[in-house]
Amino acid sequence: MLRLAIYLLLILCVSASCRRLPDVQGKGEAFLQGIWNQDSIANADKLLSYTQHKFKFTCDSFYVDLTTHSKVNYYSDSCFNGGVWKEYAKGVYEVRGDSLFLAGTYTKSNYKQKVSGCYQIGRYEKAFYIKSSEPGSLHLESVGNQRECNLVLKERIICVPKEL
Repeated sequence: MLRLAIYLLLILCVSASCRRLPDVQGKGEAFLQGIWNQDSIANADKLLSYTQHKFKFTCDSFYVDLTTHSKVNYYSDSCFNGGVWKEYAKGVYEVRGDSLFLAGTYTKSNYKQKVSGCYQIGRYEKAFYIKSSEPGSLHLESVGNQRECNLVLKERIICVPKEL
């Protein structure tokens, strides 16, 4: 009898601690909500390649347009496009302490899944150190290559969570 009571108490505790996650997207971070552009790259003329970012943060989601400028051809001639090309990605983000984590996939320009073609396909996973954040500017540093990504706010967005 004591065993049964302990077992029932255990089931009650476990079921009480479980909760169903809501079927709506998270609110994300208020300071990030908006469209942010990287208008310039420090020492761009001295770099063999660099990528400019245009981020859109809405609720807990991100969309990024990546414009790469390269003096070196890493791809087939039909993909090199004179050394300038665009890539796109979307996914979800999380801010933990002073770090921004992006997890998503590379997409086509309409943000639909990309399964083949030029440049990168598959997972887009990046991490940035948040150096500073002011109302109109955001200063990030890539954890992967220590390049700075200084962003300027172009448009503020108010998060209205959507159903999943």
